[in-house]
Amino acid sequence: MVRKIALSRFDIGIHLRHNQRSIMHLRSASNRHESERRLAEICGSKFVESSHYLDYEAAGLRLWGWVGLPTFSRSQADLQYFYVNARNVRDRLITHAVRQAYQDVLYHGRHPAYVLYLEVDPQLVDVNAHPTKQEVRFREGRLVHDFLFRTLHKALADLRPGEGTAPTHLPESSASGLPANNNNDVPQNNSGQPHFSSQAYTPLSAGSDNNSGNPASSGSYFSYHPDNHRQNHLQIPVRESMAAYSKLYAPMPNSSGDSGLTTQTNIEQEGDIPPLGFAIAQLHGIYILAQNEHGMIVVDMHAAHERITYEQLKQSMHQDAIRSQPLLVPQAINISRKEADYAEQHQATFQELGFELGRMGMEKLAIRAVPSLLKDSDTEALVRDVLADLITHGESQRIQQAMNEILSTMACHGSVRANR
Repeated sequence: MVRKIALSRFDIGIHLRHNQRSIMHLRSASNRHESERRLAEICGSKFVESSHYLDYEAAGLRLWGWVGLPTFSRSQADLQYFYVNARNVRDRLITHAVRQAYQDVLYHGRHPAYVLYLEVDPQLVDVNAHPTKQEVRFREGRLVHDFLFRTLHKALADLRPGEGTAPTHLPESSASGLPANNNNDVPQNNSGQPHFSSQAYTPLSAGSDNNSGNPASSGSYFSYHPDNHRQNHLQIPVRESMAAYSKLYAPMPNSSGDSGLTTQTNIEQEGDIPPLGFAIAQLHGIYILAQNEHGMIVVDMHAAHERITYEQLKQSMHQDAIRSQPLLVPQAINISRKEADYAEQHQATFQELGFELGRMGMEKLAIRAVPSLLKDSDTEALVRDVLADLITHGESQRIQQAMNEILSTMACHGSVRANR
């Protein structure tokens, strides 16, 4: 309880005594450095070192605080503090949004660590929704959920080595169409976590030509699927300026001076040197030895290639609409009347997800088509889960999760193997 109170107001000093013995002495904090000192005393210095500070505003909402890196995941949800207008809460809508933001970068069964603060107009939140005041009810729950998910998801996706606890730089307008205002302005410490680039490995592996394309020229980042234990959980961009390789070699005698100067200038201006540096050797047919300005790095070749292939498959799928597979025999399922009404009223939403549903009665639906990648899955359970998510949260990630599992398996089988 004292820890929760101490994290709610950094500007108030706290001195806890028991039996004439000082248990906790926290000085008031007036700046971010002092706030992080208190944070380290309560949550541990490792959390501060392995967290990322963000401060972001949009649509009358402000989210700021510290989110733990995926590498600092926990076996239990024992390091999660969320405050709404300085009140500590454990709300299902908030928990769901945070879990969805982390779902693609954590191992299955792991929990994120965070200390976050949401500021919202008091008129738009009801703090009397629960007797213990632990839950709140937002007037615009969908907006809050979308804001939390997109902000945290973007913050995690933008993490790069050297920016472990650096401010999050979000675009002027988010994907949700909300006007954005990023308040971060203080650089932070290096997270020390590797960050891969696809083309750094392609020259070293046979059969890598089919991955030599640059699917992330748009600036997309890799995301880890939580149920695939074969991959590491690091953020991986699939982009690299080939001109950067010229820094390793002197210009050829017959090369024009202007060309070399232009290339060098572009490199300095773009600063797009891969954080892992450049691949220089292959070890035992399994690992890649790379070098950057900090030293030598050893990379698991299969894990890196699998990650690259996985994201290429995901991007390829996202560029096209989800394809549907008609069922030879429509499958009937019994559901509640509320769910049947919702499915009937939101046919377009289900069509976007690859489903074709028809109503057969007051409490019965007919499934006539399903996403083609999921034709062999438990269709009835999937439809029920999607309906529950849409009714509760207004959106569902069930389809994406199931598809990612299949793409992850495909990426594993399509990636290079040891000594191949």
